[in-house]
Amino acid sequence: MSRDRGSRLLGEGIIKGLAETARNFFGSYVSKQRLTTVQYPEERIPQDESFRNFPFLVYDGSDPEAGLRCVSCQICEKECPPKCIYIEKSKDKKPDAVGKPQFYPSKFDIDISVCMSCQICVEVCPFEAIKMNTEFELSTDDRFDGLLLDRKELALSNEYYHQIHPTEAADVDARLKAERAAAEAKAKAAAAAAAAKAAAPAAKAATPTAQPAAAPASEISPGMAAQNPTGTPTAAATTPPAAQNEAAGATRAPKVETKKEGDAS
Repeated sequence: MSRDRGSRLLGEGIIKGLAETARNFFGSYVSKQRLTTVQYPEERIPQDESFRNFPFLVYDGSDPEAGLRCVSCQICEKECPPKCIYIEKSKDKKPDAVGKPQFYPSKFDIDISVCMSCQICVEVCPFEAIKMNTEFELSTDDRFDGLLLDRKELALSNEYYHQIHPTEAADVDARLKAERAAAEAKAKAAAAAAAAKAAAPAAKAATPTAQPAAAPASEISPGMAAQNPTGTPTAAATTPPAAQNEAAGATRAPKVETKKEGDAS
């Protein structure tokens, strides 16, 4: 009796297991919650914002040549662990998106067959010029030149950056805007200070100098009387006192003596 009960329980377990397997198998074709397979490439699963694959270069505006943020500092090339970035710095400068003359990369190549998607190049870039792309359909029949991306292939607009990483791109734009506003304010303050410094000598030369008031005759000393209005001692002031007395005696009128009538007799 116990033997029949044990065999019956064993058979029920197998049947229950098979039923659950069949329910999961057929249910995956009809239940929306369990339809995990998409018909790729016609259907695509939305990518997460934190997904990253290979780097790309960001440019502002509509011109990838003028708006490229990269100034060819070559920090990413030096810090890249697999050494898959190759940069040649330009010899001249050209205006960037805000009109400031900057160096630019005459050559910027990334070998994505070597890139390990570590994102170190993004972390060390001080100009927010290189970011991680989400594009993964990069298969090609050329394993050499087909996987070596140049500057034109790497340059993507800031609008594209906002599409794939909206939160990160908004934070970057806000930080760059604040830095540019601070730089413009500093430049305006320096220009105003330089203009004020240049205008100070002209204003000082145009201002008339006040002449000192003449002292009363009773308060003028002989030395002061011998000075001209500019304060420079005259020849009389530098003449010794003895010479001044002789000159005064020579110019003094002779005294005429008159005799009285009594004295004549």
